[in-house]
Amino acid sequence: MRKNIEQFLSSSAFGVIGASANRAKFGNMVLRCYQQNSRVVYPVNPLLDKVEGLSCLKSISELPSDVKSISVITPPQITEQIVEQAHAKGIQNIWMQPGAESPLAIQKCLDYGINVIADGSCILVMLGFPH
Repeated sequence: MRKNIEQFLSSSAFGVIGASANRAKFGNMVLRCYQQNSRVVYPVNPLLDKVEGLSCLKSISELPSDVKSISVITPPQITEQIVEQAHAKGIQNIWMQPGAESPLAIQKCLDYGINVIADGSCILVMLGFPH
């Protein structure tokens, strides 16, 4: 799994799918974690205009082409749709935060050759995020 995580983190920019304006939610903490680690990050949520001072994109298709890795913080049935959209966009790495994964979403990643992290690893732990 370490190799998968290193590959994920090698992207020059990241997307946070399910970004939240609520600082108590993981969709916000993951975004701030990227910011605190000086990473280029784009929040994605069709219902929001701004998150943590960043313009919020409405869908994965709006992500810039340098985004090769996305963190997904969505309900499992939404995650399954996200994988389809990510594949269409050319996303190479998907990190499903604990609770976002489903067997079908993981299998879709494997079928598409997408590097998937869905073993319960949390990016907040990996990069270090003060609660």
